[in-house]
Amino acid sequence: MEPTKTIKIKKKTYEKLNEFAGLLQMKLKRPISLDDAIQFLLRLTERNKISMLAGTWKMSDEEEKEIQEALKNLWASMSY
Repeated sequence: MEPTKTIKIKKKTYEKLNEFAGLLQMKLKRPISLDDAIQFLLRLTERNKISMLAGTWKMSDEEEKEIQEALKNLWASMSY
């Protein structure tokens, strides 16, 4: 077994990582440790493909409206 290290993370980060590990476990149909989940996320960043993150951002209808409104205001303020 490889040596391990302890890291400090916020409770919310830990909860989100656990949630992600659970989703990954359902997708891969095998047990997933938090280390496995972190390694998976790191491999995503190594590939430098933003498309690998497609579908991972869960957004409410209210958040979508806020973003659309902010973009609309930004575009309106730009002069061509």
